[in-house]
Amino acid sequence: MTFLRTIGRTFLSFLWGVGHLSLFALTAISHCVRPPFYPRLVMRHVIDIGYYSLPVVGLTTLFTGMVLALQSYSGFREFGAERAIALIVVVAVTRELAPVFAGLMVAGRIGAAIAAEVGTMRVTEQIDALTTLSTDPYKYLVVPRIVAGTIMLPCLVIVGSIIGVFGGFLVGVYKLGFNPAGYLSATWDGLEWIGVLSGVTKAAVFGFLISLMGSYHGYNSRGGAQGVGAATTHAVVSASILILCFNYFITELFFSL
Repeated sequence: MTFLRTIGRTFLSFLWGVGHLSLFALTAISHCVRPPFYPRLVMRHVIDIGYYSLPVVGLTTLFTGMVLALQSYSGFREFGAERAIALIVVVAVTRELAPVFAGLMVAGRIGAAIAAEVGTMRVTEQIDALTTLSTDPYKYLVVPRIVAGTIMLPCLVIVGSIIGVFGGFLVGVYKLGFNPAGYLSATWDGLEWIGVLSGVTKAAVFGFLISLMGSYHGYNSRGGAQGVGAATTHAVVSASILILCFNYFITELFFSL
């Protein structure tokens, strides 16, 4: 009975967490379409999420494209299909690698920062002070971060996809000796709008999830500095898991037979 009681308690705790998170998300979404709005806060987070995350996303996708070209060459060379390397690179980067890797990098950087900032405001009672001053904490703290994350991660993924394909081009031309014009032609022929659309859609969903989980765990943190540290860890881990889960569901939505 003790074992069953533990399982039941864990399951009920999981259901409570899912319900609490769902209510938090619905409340945040409803505030996104209702005034008042804070465009200056949104622009500040747009710069923080988009501009300052570009170096890490660019480096990640650049070396991902380079490694993918090398690995594809070592595999396809045995079957005489070296010409398919450009196709593999552009399809893999635009559909999967750029959105997922950019989402994970931004989750580690921005998700942790959001949880730490909002969590610190919670434990130091600054959120309670906002409520006392008749300022909605959702409007002032949560909505600008969610809007900025949802807008900017697709932009990061588009830039990251270009950089990743360029990394494959560098390896293909200067390392493997492919003809530049032929490689570019094969890349253009392999580029499909459905792959780009799926990557951008994934990025928008990932940006929403990253901002939501950072805001949620920071907003509900308790217990001083230790609680803020736990909220930061939970925000990054939960956002990363949700990115991988939703990556499958969105891929199934776009490419299922």
